[in-house]
Amino acid sequence: MHTSLIDLRLEYQVGSPTHFWFNIEAAEHEVNRVVDERLSVSPSVQVRHFLHERTGNRSFRFDATGGTLSVHYRAQLELHPKPVPLHLDEAAVTAVPDEVLRYLMPSRYCESDLLSRAAQQLFGQITPGIGRVRAVESWIHDSIAYLPGFSNSTTTAQEVFVQRAGVCRDFAHLGITLCRALNIPARLVVGYVHFAEPPQDFHAVFEAWLDGRWVLFDATRMAPLDRLVRVGAGRDAKDVAFATMFGGVFMTRKELSVTEGDKPALAQPAAARLEA
Repeated sequence: MHTSLIDLRLEYQVGSPTHFWFNIEAAEHEVNRVVDERLSVSPSVQVRHFLHERTGNRSFRFDATGGTLSVHYRAQLELHPKPVPLHLDEAAVTAVPDEVLRYLMPSRYCESDLLSRAAQQLFGQITPGIGRVRAVESWIHDSIAYLPGFSNSTTTAQEVFVQRAGVCRDFAHLGITLCRALNIPARLVVGYVHFAEPPQDFHAVFEAWLDGRWVLFDATRMAPLDRLVRVGAGRDAKDVAFATMFGGVFMTRKELSVTEGDKPALAQPAAARLEA
């Protein structure tokens, strides 16, 4: 078991009436146990919370009229990761569950249909199973340079494959794309994790469906996967963006602190831990 304390502060300047949609709360997942958490939005707004039952993603949305808007999320969690077996098989497409089948399809940032030939050339001769996904993970780590600022919010996996550079989200998108091109269901997972070197930020990895379970992979190898606080899982970044805005707004502040180890509980009692 590991413990983690998350402290996230976001600030926006709202120029016109805007609808906000956030994915920043720890997901409801077997590896996450929320000990305590607190969410505050200033100025006060009417917040609607909802849970995505299939993924455990928790989101909230609200309307803001104008001026300065602040969002503050704090959470203390226990992490209970499960060990990953050394040998896991790939599932035949006919055996992929209905709710998982969507993660075999091309998506906005993961053009698995366009990289099918490349995936077969690189990995088609490797024995199917977790070893082949490990080979995909290693190839990305060795072939793609981690360069902050090189890519942007519209960069796709195919562009990363050609340009050979990107950030964690790009590494994850490419892993997803190559897996899907090999008929392995894969999806994006985003969350919080402590980095040895600042600044702290959201982290993206990918997850492959093997032997009836989801298994995490991180081609950046920037942080231990068993320390990841899951926030969301989806087809790609369009499903799990930490913030989506509909209106005239720009971000003026983003500060994230991720602290590992035993910490005192937050001041807000767990029975009344969400507020807005």
